Amino acid sequence: MELQTDKMIARKEGGVGWMIFNNPARRNALGREMQEAIPVILHDFRDDPEIRVVVMTGSGDKAFVSGADISEFEKRRSDPESIAEFDRVGAAANRAYGELGKPLIAMIRGFCMGGGLLTALQADIRVAAEDAQFGIPAARLGLGYGFGGTQKLVQTVGATAAREILFTGGRFPAEDAVRWGLVNRVVPVEALEPTVTRIADAIAENAPLTVDLLRASIVEATKDPDERDLATIEQMVEACFASEDYIEGRRAFMEKRRPTFRGQ
Repeated sequence: MELQTDKMIARKEGGVGWMIFNNPARRNALGREMQEAIPVILHDFRDDPEIRVVVMTGSGDKAFVSGADISEFEKRRSDPESIAEFDRVGAAANRAYGELGKPLIAMIRGFCMGGGLLTALQADIRVAAEDAQFGIPAARLGLGYGFGGTQKLVQTVGATAAREILFTGGRFPAEDAVRWGLVNRVVPVEALEPTVTRIADAIAENAPLTVDLLRASIVEATKDPDERDLATIEQMVEACFASEDYIEGRRAFMEKRRPTFRGQ
């Protein structure tokens, strides 16, 4: 794929797509050109049937994403027009996460702050190294903080933990993050990539139609009951039972071998 920046890296390894925030000099702070590249990468992964799971991480050993690149604010957010354009680019990136339609894993080392934490919250599964630090310092910067980010945080950690994170604007260690449910697990630094790779490979080997169904069901379960699209979920259930993968799964079980799923 053609990216207009070297501050984002995309690569494919088997059934796994990797999206890497590559701005280590600024602790992978998210600038506009990085935000613009996110939809390009995620849409490519979405449209590639060989990619069954996506991992996002940061370059270097200092940060996953340390937040928005505040050095750009003077230029990018100095008047109503530039603010609107900045918000448009950010909204497009956020939509791309929602449009991915495949499991997304965040592999987190070092700082995961502000916009970086919101980025991590886009993931279905979050794995952190012991040196990871989390926080949203909006209250320390006087920033307006949108409802969408607050809602996502509350849905993940609950209102009590969200209050502490947001009101103090502080940094919190990985042990707090796992206790709050902000991350799935915390592992030693040297075990981070092997752990994430193992999880990603396990997902990539499973039946894609079933994984898609389960992911969609979980998304619907987080919605208010009157907003749930259960008809689509039922159609996806029926598609699984009508698939060649269902036949392959049963056959492999009886033959005591690993199945080979094709997403069909």
